[in-house]
Amino acid sequence: MKENIVIIGGGIAGLEAAGQLIRLGYAPIIVEKSDRLGGHVAHWHKLFPDMTPASDVVARLSEKVSDANVFLNTEILFINRLKDSYNVMLSNGISIIARIILFTTGFRLFDASRKEEYGYGIYNQVITNKDLEHWFNTGEDDRIGMSDMNAVGFVHCVGSRDEKAGNAQCSKVCCITAVKQAIEIKQKFPEAMVYCFYMDLRMFGKKFEDFYISAQRDYGVRFIRGRVSEVSENIDGKVIVKAEDTLSGKPVKVTLDLLVLMSGMVCNPDSTRIASMIQLPADSDGFLKSKDNITDITASSKDGVFYAGACTGPKTVPETLAEARSAALEIHSYIQGLQ
Repeated sequence: MKENIVIIGGGIAGLEAAGQLIRLGYAPIIVEKSDRLGGHVAHWHKLFPDMTPASDVVARLSEKVSDANVFLNTEILFINRLKDSYNVMLSNGISIIARIILFTTGFRLFDASRKEEYGYGIYNQVITNKDLEHWFNTGEDDRIGMSDMNAVGFVHCVGSRDEKAGNAQCSKVCCITAVKQAIEIKQKFPEAMVYCFYMDLRMFGKKFEDFYISAQRDYGVRFIRGRVSEVSENIDGKVIVKAEDTLSGKPVKVTLDLLVLMSGMVCNPDSTRIASMIQLPADSDGFLKSKDNITDITASSKDGVFYAGACTGPKTVPETLAEARSAALEIHSYIQGLQ
């Protein structure tokens, strides 16, 4: 069908939506600002709870969009609202007239250096969940040695559920990501002590609770309920973490070879920048505001503009893919109604 459908963002939401639209007979246009498809998932190692290689998921989704028109290393310069369509100007000089725009612009990880008390960017052995995934994938990070990982800690809710940081929302996937990464660390360093410092554990998804129980029972990961109060560094370059175990009511002090901060999801600034071009509002949590948070999560307040994935809030991979399929169907129904 000859109908321009511009998909802004080539992460897994954009790929899945494009694949579904192709099956419905359309030729979507994917605009991706980076040099590769797959978004954040393309940089992840394995996905919970089945430890599926992230590269396999991205490869399968990418295969489905071989017939799509894909622009990499391309940004949206501006969008103009026309009478019954939109004029989308790209950084490569191409202008597209389209009646349909799908935002799949995703999220950005919270900048952990803003939480100075945790020492990211100050102490060499403090890294983020993203840094650790990069090491799992490549083995390239001088901060992580292959022979001296005797103790590793994870801090949950870094930049999430934190009004002082301006992010009161839960990022939904940090708890289970910490569990996954703790297991992967134990698989690589079986003798290491691994600690997870958490506020409370939100194991809501399919098999998440089983995954958490396995981390304790099969891998010996220690879960300590309590906020980290102080992070410092000793003369040997190791990280000293102080916290309170609120279940036992006792203070905790551990010396670690590595501290991993679970940076949460915040709205991608590109989402709000592009959305503002056509007066699309943000919600109270900073993410793009859906037409309705219950029945119309993939619809925007503007005709012909749709959302899918983490541009409207933190999502798991299955939720993101399901939303992308829903958005594709909504777009198809919308186009049918225009004819």
